[in-house]
Amino acid sequence: MSQNSKSSILLPLYIYPNLGAWEPLYTAIAKHPDVQFLVILNPNSGPGAAPWWPNADYIREIPRLNALPNVKTLGYICATYCKRSLKAALDDIEIYGARGRNDVCQGVDGVFVDETVNLYSHEAKNWLDSVDRKVAHSLNHIKSPIVIHNPGTAVNTALSNPGPDITVVVETSFKHFMTKEYQEWLATSPYGRSRAAYMVHSVPEGEVKSLTLSLREKAGYLFITSASTGFYESFGSSWAGFVDTMAET
Repeated sequence: MSQNSKSSILLPLYIYPNLGAWEPLYTAIAKHPDVQFLVILNPNSGPGAAPWWPNADYIREIPRLNALPNVKTLGYICATYCKRSLKAALDDIEIYGARGRNDVCQGVDGVFVDETVNLYSHEAKNWLDSVDRKVAHSLNHIKSPIVIHNPGTAVNTALSNPGPDITVVVETSFKHFMTKEYQEWLATSPYGRSRAAYMVHSVPEGEVKSLTLSLREKAGYLFITSASTGFYESFGSSWAGFVDTMAET
């Protein structure tokens, strides 16, 4: 495995930050300082609003993540397949941006846009482009804010021009991922390795290492887990081994 094939971990951290709940992540980050972690924060199906926010647990943990040199944090918003009110989505992004401008320790390094479309329409493209521009504007206090779209599948080429920094082109189970039909569809993706993320769940424990090594050649950002339920709400039994494999050179 060449150094050029190392990938970053894209972790949907949809685990409420009770004391100690994120320790498996902190342990992995400290053990592998050469692995880059992109951590998606989802306080309340988005940034959260008053009276729920300010939330003492998130306010305690977010600065701890942001202080780590091999971590980038991303704020979650939902696109609802570009049917969500554009104003509501832009407002969510502005909230993330304002938090970072007020206190850099509470900010994020980018935005993760969930449930985006994979089929082109003029309306959807305008919606997504507006979101991307808003991230650049609201997070202009940091260098090169990151935008990730998650259609969870290959997208039409028209959506990739210019497209976000990273697109999740795989979000599926191991069984589905391994089918001939799925691989044929995935081959239509316009994104090369540097702009592609894969998320594969329900991987047999004994296959996690080999699949991770294989997919490092195909995607610059990975999340592989043996969990078949709650795979974004827990670290799962394969977490430590997955991170160890991501660190291999």
